[in-house]
Amino acid sequence: MTTATWWRHGAIYHIYPRSFADSDGDGVGDLPGITAHLDHLSRLGVEAVWLSPFYRSPQRDFGYDITDHTDVDPLFGTLADFDRLLAEAHRRGLRVILDFVPNHTSVDHPWFAASRTSADDPKRDWYIWRDPVDGGPPNNWRAVTGGPAWTFEPRTGQYYLHSFLPEQPDLNWRHPEVRRAMHRVMRFWLERGVDGFRIDMVDYLLKDEHFRDEPLDGHGRYEPALARYQLNQPDTLELLKELRAITEDFPGRVLIGEVEYRLPLPRLAGYYGQDDMLHLPINFWLLFTPWRAHDLQTFITAYDRALPAHAWPNWVLGSHDISRMATRLGPDQVRVALMLLLTLRGTPVLYYGDELGMTDVPIPPGQARDPWEGRDPARTPMPWTSAPNAGFSPPGARPWLPLGDPSVNVAAQEADPGSPLHLTRALLGLRRGHPALRDGSYQPAPAPDGVLAYRRRHPDEDLLITLNLTGSSQELAIPGTPLLSTHPGTSTGLRPHEGRVTALRGAGSSSA
Repeated sequence: MTTATWWRHGAIYHIYPRSFADSDGDGVGDLPGITAHLDHLSRLGVEAVWLSPFYRSPQRDFGYDITDHTDVDPLFGTLADFDRLLAEAHRRGLRVILDFVPNHTSVDHPWFAASRTSADDPKRDWYIWRDPVDGGPPNNWRAVTGGPAWTFEPRTGQYYLHSFLPEQPDLNWRHPEVRRAMHRVMRFWLERGVDGFRIDMVDYLLKDEHFRDEPLDGHGRYEPALARYQLNQPDTLELLKELRAITEDFPGRVLIGEVEYRLPLPRLAGYYGQDDMLHLPINFWLLFTPWRAHDLQTFITAYDRALPAHAWPNWVLGSHDISRMATRLGPDQVRVALMLLLTLRGTPVLYYGDELGMTDVPIPPGQARDPWEGRDPARTPMPWTSAPNAGFSPPGARPWLPLGDPSVNVAAQEADPGSPLHLTRALLGLRRGHPALRDGSYQPAPAPDGVLAYRRRHPDEDLLITLNLTGSSQELAIPGTPLLSTHPGTSTGLRPHEGRVTALRGAGSSSA
């Protein structure tokens, strides 16, 4: 547990705590449930676990509306439960990364409760309050959830800013006391032994000091990733240096940051700073790049070349905020997608259940829980067995969201050597065993239409990855020694929806 750059070499596994395992039968996953299933992660071969928020919260946005950043909500357990989870994870060699939510709190947080009572309250400037303009909101900024980003408070005659739900008022990060308070939150968890943070929506932390209107496009809208004033402020980078400095006081910790999904590459690369800001600004582009070989190759190459020399790439194909990988790409491409994610240069983030090829679960009318609408299908309970409630909740309990296909579960895939679960383990094992996959360079390789090919090169070995993104066989000569295929058996070319890792040099290749 002492290697300072451990986060460069292994995969990070993202758990949505409400949906991983319910230990007490209330239908909601919890920290003891995660602890009980840590062996699944050990066998999988990931390096770290990232946990979505479990802090005290009224759960209007399922934990991203926080009333106490340094305590566990009773829905998920206790601080003692967290300490036990952390100790058990570390005993297995697993790191634990927490979600850090610095942009906003709940309206029920004591800070905001004080702030809204009076314009003279000492906490007033901990949030962003503005006078009306022409009888309406102070400017044209929009909330991510839709509608104006401002809510009027009749008691004081001003509006407060909320970049997300009205129940999530934005903190004023230009106030030094706010920064110090949130720094204390970080230190609280770092001193407890956590291995790093994934910072929620870092590009929203600072707003334009003059609160200027965003320029609108021809449709009367503006794209958040390109916003000039509501987010993406240049001095945000100085704040990140402060957060990085705190992290550096605790050797071996990692700082990951969520930025706008389609942030242009130069801006995304800028969040690394001079290796003094984020270790990993999350790269979401694979979620939105068309699943075609040419488009993927073009983006992957551009991203790899856009990063400064000290920066380390990262990759995401699943998220708690969008449709699941297997639903977006189709079940036939799940194995190819897993091979892509786990063989590219950089740190992969694997969303819980994607190792099984979980798909979105339709939510019947009346059972939707998401206040934003639309994210529930990708957040349904993890299926462990074919037993009632899929082993997620004890029999007789009612899981908080509906369950998916009962045939897709961990136990069934354990028994099937050809399952996505076994492929994921094999890919992570291959990654651990081959320096070309851990540290090697990335180089695009020529291939027929419909095939994505690239090499991972290291002084000790040279590996070729070929991915057939089509439903047709691809006739191409693949030299070297096959190391792993998404499909059992052998063939000269690539079968439909097949991916293959081949050693051209080293790694037991015939030319070694």
